Amino acid sequence: MTPAPTILVLDSGLGGLTVYREVVGARPDARFLYVADDAFFPYGDHGEAELVARLVALMGALIAAHRPDLIIIACNTASTLALAPLRARFSVPFVGTVPAIKPACAASATRRVSVLGTQATVSREYTRALIRDFANGADITLVGSARLAGFAEAELRGEPVADAAIAQEIAPCFVDADSRRTDTIVLACTHYPLLLDRFARLAPWPATFIDPAPAIARRVVDLIGPPAGREAAARAEIVFTSGQSPSPALAAALAGFGLSAAKRRFDLPPLSA
Repeated sequence: MTPAPTILVLDSGLGGLTVYREVVGARPDARFLYVADDAFFPYGDHGEAELVARLVALMGALIAAHRPDLIIIACNTASTLALAPLRARFSVPFVGTVPAIKPACAASATRRVSVLGTQATVSREYTRALIRDFANGADITLVGSARLAGFAEAELRGEPVADAAIAQEIAPCFVDADSRRTDTIVLACTHYPLLLDRFARLAPWPATFIDPAPAIARRVVDLIGPPAGREAAARAEIVFTSGQSPSPALAAALAGFGLSAAKRRFDLPPLSA
């Protein structure tokens, strides 16, 4: 019997849990390691060259330690900057996360679409190139939030965020002009689906929110195949590059995703910080 694959999921924090959840559903037999690079959170606060250097060094250490069969970069900012250098450096297959502009524009009935991401992601040339290539005549509103990723992490730690604060961040996504309202919103940060129920409840009118995680799970299956009829894997761990242990509230939230904090110490060689 072919051994179950090892899949490594990397994000700056906990947003990649939304991707991890979908991939587990597609490959429940796999062994999973989720790496939260919280020592460098948020990625958008760092310069491009600094971030690429960090990710290449971190990935080299992770590959040497864990020999994954596939790696998911569950972060739009990291993917738009570092996927090409990572693929050039390492032979392990990588699956990235990029704003789902093409399917959003194809699905929009009003031809008015918003892209809700971090400030770093919406300002990237990569994102603007996607709009040029795939908007197909739709009006695109780019909305960069400095606070939503932190709000999602706070909620996971058991620290409630007020509705008004979330509503303020998503309000620019909703444009009503020329008798056309925004009807489709791209969630261009993997943290944001963690707040999806709040977004839907606080939206001034109904809209479709596009989560990239299901497409990522399909791509994983394309690359390594479907499950081979095994039961769910016994081990799915999360490690934090800061070395900190999760609080009881966060540990309980992680358990809801089927993840436990790694018991062994996760040592890294010196990395750019």
